[in-house]
Amino acid sequence: MKMTKRDIAGYLGIDYKTLFNWEKDRPNLYKTVMLGLMVDEIIEKNEKSLHELKELKESFSIKKQTAF
Repeated sequence: MKMTKRDIAGYLGIDYKTLFNWEKDRPNLYKTVMLGLMVDEIIEKNEKSLHELKELKESFSIKKQTAF
């Protein structure tokens, strides 16, 4: 899910202007926060994909067993 800067600020419990100030005045902090959020999003997507793959495998295994 793509979050706006306002969404990110709310998630972090800070004013959205603080996030803009970090981007301008503390770029390393801003990059670290953004990378952390990206990692969380990637992990969530991969967990969903893994779940879907397991369901597909289970579905295929059931069909394979009934075919023999």
